[in-house]
Amino acid sequence: VQLQASGGGLVQAGGSLRLSCAAPRIITSVFNSNTISWHRQAPGKERELIATITPSGGTNYLDSVEGRFTISRDSAKKKAYLQMNSLKPEDTAVYYCNFQSRANGVSWGQGTQVTVSS
Repeated sequence: VQLQASGGGLVQAGGSLRLSCAAPRIITSVFNSNTISWHRQAPGKERELIATITPSGGTNYLDSVEGRFTISRDSAKKKAYLQMNSLKPEDTAVYYCNFQSRANGVSWGQGTQVTVSS
């Protein structure tokens, strides 16, 4: 599955960004079967899972982002989103989207840089 991630950028602490992950070339039923997640990797650190949304809409978050970040999905647009509010400098990282399903296996987006200045 080809994934197109976008929406990163430079923002001041306390600001917001919304990341998008598009899967334009899969059919809607396959999109709906995917568990979608967002991960991030800061310089010198391992990639970490920060948010997941299941096909039924259930969500889970890393403790450090819960209450500030919201993951969502739009079947009509075949897109997933990560709304990030109250950003902190420690949120600076490259953010990756991930799709997983039996139909299409595991796919990663190309990564989008988020930089939060203090």
